[in-house]
Amino acid sequence: MQILIASNNEHKLIEYRQIFGQRVITPEALGISFEVAETGATFVENALLKAEAVLALIPHESRASYAVLADDSGICIDALDGRPGLYSARYGSPDGGRTELSAAERNRLVLRELEGIQDRNAHFICTIALLLPGDRRIIVQEAWHGLIADSESAGTHGFGYDPIFVVPSEGITASELSPDKKNRLSHRGRASRVVREALARAEALPR
Repeated sequence: MQILIASNNEHKLIEYRQIFGQRVITPEALGISFEVAETGATFVENALLKAEAVLALIPHESRASYAVLADDSGICIDALDGRPGLYSARYGSPDGGRTELSAAERNRLVLRELEGIQDRNAHFICTIALLLPGDRRIIVQEAWHGLIADSESAGTHGFGYDPIFVVPSEGITASELSPDKKNRLSHRGRASRVVREALARAEALPR
């Protein structure tokens, strides 16, 4: 089966291909256009909303050829009572999420909110929902604990909040890690490997 990710984000495509190989494709590759309102109350609910929305756009006669993968992820900061959390991609939006700030603008906003605060503990969450033919589901959630930096790093890898997320074991931000090392340590890398193992077992089972 090919793995159809419920995202056209090139960064995610690259990271998932590093885990699952070239079998990962985007809806764009199939000419599928989709937009999903992330109205869930949890990361799990949002991941399932996206996966089910994309699955519904695949013709019934073709669904046996695809596993649909969606994730929902965010950064939860202790001193901000868990914010941005579910709203990480829309954090600081001036109009309730219709217009998103750039990643750099969101990072600067977080750093301003944490000015003078010593508690810098934070963790990323990644929930992956994988929908398989035959109404089977694999759902995995993993976390990556670290600290919020005092300033944005100049690292060129990663995306989102990576430039302000310090990995304690490495002493640098996530954006300064090599892609291979980030995949070994990160919330998405950990969750992806669990899903990869579960998928291999599922594909070995008789239909």
